Amino acid sequence: MPRTVPRPTREQIDDDIVEAAAALFARHGFDQTSVQRIADAVGYSKTGLLHRFPTKESLQVAAVGRCVDLVAGIAADVAPLPPGPARDRAVVTAVADLALQRPGYVALMLGALGAEEGTPVSAGLQDIAEGLFRAFDAPSEGASERTLRVVGALGALAVSSLACHEAPAAEVRPVIIATAYAALGHERTT
Repeated sequence: MPRTVPRPTREQIDDDIVEAAAALFARHGFDQTSVQRIADAVGYSKTGLLHRFPTKESLQVAAVGRCVDLVAGIAADVAPLPPGPARDRAVVTAVADLALQRPGYVALMLGALGAEEGTPVSAGLQDIAEGLFRAFDAPSEGASERTLRVVGALGALAVSSLACHEAPAAEVRPVIIATAYAALGHERTT
């Protein structure tokens, strides 16, 4: 008897669309990403996409809002841990798992670290960046060694997870985590 695959829920479809939009916004910028490009990426017609999200700005708000929520969740999960190696590993692991499951959101998170001020979404992007630094208990401004290591760890994590997107997650996950963790200045444990 053929096995039926359950149809995705409306929320799952919307999350797929928003994540694809996040990836495109991170790669091409908000101004250079068209609704048609997003529709093409998710296999929808432009009209079908606009039925779900009436404007490109609504997609921007959804993508940035989702990233803010994801980062806030990670920061809340690690808040009970004291600053140090265990907390750093917990943050790196959470972001690595997210990168392997939803790389578009992590690409937008990384883009938030260097976002320009004064854009329509800059406040949300600033919230993402500050949330990431809060999770790592690192200063979000200046060029301290800790701040630079956090940026380096997130960059290494995002780039390595994107580069390995076709490899089995179980194989690359430990290496991605170890690489980002080492970028923070900690000894590799595995």
